[in-house]
Amino acid sequence: MAQVFLFDCDAMLSQASGEPTIDRSQLPGVLWSGDTLFPRIPETIDMLRSKGKQLVFVTNNSTKSRADYKKKFDKMGITAQEEEVFGSSYSAAIYISRILKLQPPKNKVYVLGETGVEQELQSENVRYCGGTDKSLLRDITPEDYTSIANGSALDDEVGVVLTGLDFHPSYLKYSLGMAYLNRGAKFLATNIDSSLPSAGSLFPGAGATTAPLITATGKQPLALGKPSQAMMDAIEGKFQFDRKKACMIGDRLNTDIQFGIEGKLGGTLCVLTGVSKKEEFLDEGAQVVPSAYVDQLGDLLG
Repeated sequence: MAQVFLFDCDAMLSQASGEPTIDRSQLPGVLWSGDTLFPRIPETIDMLRSKGKQLVFVTNNSTKSRADYKKKFDKMGITAQEEEVFGSSYSAAIYISRILKLQPPKNKVYVLGETGVEQELQSENVRYCGGTDKSLLRDITPEDYTSIANGSALDDEVGVVLTGLDFHPSYLKYSLGMAYLNRGAKFLATNIDSSLPSAGSLFPGAGATTAPLITATGKQPLALGKPSQAMMDAIEGKFQFDRKKACMIGDRLNTDIQFGIEGKLGGTLCVLTGVSKKEEFLDEGAQVVPSAYVDQLGDLLG
C-alpha cells in the first residue's frame, strides 16, 4: 500500500442559508464541495494517519492561501496542518522566489488574480502589483490607452506576469498584462484549469481568465499547478518522498490523474464524486486511465 497520499482539494461552493438542499451526488470534489463535506471524510483521513501515512493536500485553487485552507480544514473537522497544503499560488511563489530568483531592477510580479496569490507571494517576500488593487476595478479610459502605450502607466520593475483565477477581470488589467509581456516579462500561470466546479455545475477556471493574454500576445504561460510537473517537482522537493510509494487521489482525469501518471507515482485513484465519470476512463480509447477508482473517498474505510 502507498505510504504517501496526495489529495486534490480544489472544489468550491458557498451555499447560502435558506437555499434548497443540493443533491450531494451532483457536487463535484474529493473531500468536499464548498461547505458540503462528503460522507466519512474526517474518519478516512484519520484512518490513513493512524496507519502512519504521509498526507499532502494539493490544490489548483489559486484564490486561497495555505492559511485559508487550514481554516477550511478546521471548519470541516478534518485533521490537517497548514504545512501539509500545497496550492498552485504557493507553487508559483516558490518557483519565482527560489527558481527564478528575480534580481533588481526586474524583481516585481504583476498579478492577475485574487488575494491567495498575494498572500503566498508575501510569504516568499516577492514584491508584486496589480492583483486586488481596487484602482484597477474600473473601465479603461482614453488616458489609460495613451499612458499604457507610452509606458508611463507601467511599473519598470515588473519582470513577471502571473495569472490565476480572477473574479474581477477587466480590460484594463489585461491591457497592462499584455504590455508587460510585450516588454519581455516572463509569463507564468498558477494553473490553466478550463473550468471551476461549484454548486453542482462548472464555471470558468483560471485557464479561462488567462486565455485573453494568450490570445492577445501569442505566448503560452508556464503553468505551475496540476498537471504541471514543475509542481510535482516542488512537492517532492519539499516533502521528500519516494514517488513509487505515493498515490494521487483526485476527481479530474486531465489534472489530478494525469498529474500522478506523468509524475510516475506508484498509483492514482479517481474518486467519482467529482468532474470525471468512470465512462471516460473505462472507454477503450481513453487517454488517461487511473490505477483504481471508488465511488467516494469514504469507501476506503470499507
